Amino acid sequence: MVWKPHVTVAAIIERKNRFLLVEEETPRGLQFNQPAGHFEENEDLITAVKREVLEETAWQFEPEHLVSIQLWRRNPKFPTFVRICFSGHCSDFNPDQQLDAGIVATHWLTRNEIAAARHRLRSPLVLISVDEYLSGQRYPLSLLKSFLDTDDD
Repeated sequence: MVWKPHVTVAAIIERKNRFLLVEEETPRGLQFNQPAGHFEENEDLITAVKREVLEETAWQFEPEHLVSIQLWRRNPKFPTFVRICFSGHCSDFNPDQQLDAGIVATHWLTRNEIAAARHRLRSPLVLISVDEYLSGQRYPLSLLKSFLDTDDD
């Protein structure tokens, strides 16, 4: 068997000192997470994070920076994740859009509200990412390079 980490994207979206989080059904109950998910075959990471934010929140997301690339595993019996965390802004909310299965609500929470809900965070990366963002950690999107040949020839 070949070991492979799960590669995911996540978005830090801040507006008026509040951060956009999703409340989602998980095997451990309702938990908070950044809009996030796995990227799909034949898409680049920027396309993936835009899609995930739209599917989970009904907001159009425009990434502006990389915040961090995180390696995480809950414990040795759980999968390993490589999480690419972006920051950016949202525009064009569609209140009629149905959210992804498992997403029960979206919330704009302060950093302190997120910290107070630590026991309900999907992973420690939720608060870590917010703190990285608040510390000014930003890297240019030009660090990402995609070389996806979609031609079958």
